[in-house]
Amino acid sequence: MNIGIVCYPTFGGSGVVATELAKGLANRGHNLHILSYARPARLDAFRTDITFHEVDLSSYPLFEYPPYDLALANVMVNLIKYEKLDVLHVHYAIPHATSAFLAKQILGEQGKDVAVITTLHGTDITLIGSDPSYKDVVDFSINKSDGVTAVSEYLKEETYKKFDIKKDIEVIPNFIDLDRFKRSNKGHFKKAICPEDEKVVTHVSNFREVKNVPDVISTFDRILKNGIEAKLLMVGDGPDRQRAENRCRELKICDKVRFLGKQEQVEEVLSMSDLFLIPSGSETFGLAALEAMSCGVPVVSSNIGGLPEVNIHGETGYLCELGDVESMGECSTKILKDEKLHKTMSKAARKRAEYFEMDRVVGIYEDYYNTILAQL
Repeated sequence: MNIGIVCYPTFGGSGVVATELAKGLANRGHNLHILSYARPARLDAFRTDITFHEVDLSSYPLFEYPPYDLALANVMVNLIKYEKLDVLHVHYAIPHATSAFLAKQILGEQGKDVAVITTLHGTDITLIGSDPSYKDVVDFSINKSDGVTAVSEYLKEETYKKFDIKKDIEVIPNFIDLDRFKRSNKGHFKKAICPEDEKVVTHVSNFREVKNVPDVISTFDRILKNGIEAKLLMVGDGPDRQRAENRCRELKICDKVRFLGKQEQVEEVLSMSDLFLIPSGSETFGLAALEAMSCGVPVVSSNIGGLPEVNIHGETGYLCELGDVESMGECSTKILKDEKLHKTMSKAARKRAEYFEMDRVVGIYEDYYNTILAQL
């Protein structure tokens, strides 16, 4: 198949999943075209079976903000026409699905044989979706797609709840590269950070308000107060970093916390971690938790969104009520104090991650493409 994939190029989950999906499909013999306004972070190597198309945003004095959706639709038209796309897979409903509909309208009969698949990831539903000024466009764009998928059962239900959707939504979860995200020996790094053989607690996110990053610091403080010798590694960056650093100062634990910034090889940090904290206020799936679990790291998370579909309470870690820092601290302490429990949960975390193995999920997408194409 000739497949076009449209995504945002950011470090967030949707851009990562879309790019890794393109790689997985290319490995299965398909020709891939990736469309975005900048090269995606994970598209980091030259491949003859994946072509990147940058959507050019020409500046013009009339426009305060260049119309990205129109420029994107124009690139889609050219790809469908000249690269003979079979599938145009857009990640995020707006503006990507909207642009795809416009492209098919422009092409008319020439565009009738290309299947537009829209994958919903989260903020297009939970954040943009809560803005009534976009509701009609989201409704229209999803309903005009030939196929619609969501990354979790939670997101599927939220979509039906918030929008007037007539289409069936197929749940296809996010996935993990088990070969990349596996525990490796990083003892020398751990020794440098924890010379006294302390436990390593880790958090990875984009430090947005919804991630509740200060709660990570407060939870870690309770771990320390419970007598656990530990260090906290904060991976990522964003608007709430300052609040997290201020919380460290308030609690006088700055010497126990390391802010590492954005890390490309996050699996190296996870390989020396004993526990992963994710107290988010909104997660439609929880890809960061899955990456930790794939490296054999038990997870303590909030009990919201799609997290319960990934982190199994009492098996791969614990789920706590949103904002319950005390409970998160107690659950974390329980795991870190009991070596037998930690070992059992570590094995269960890796086993759970295997369910989301990349090639298996890419195969599900491939089958879904064929199903939708057969219905055109």
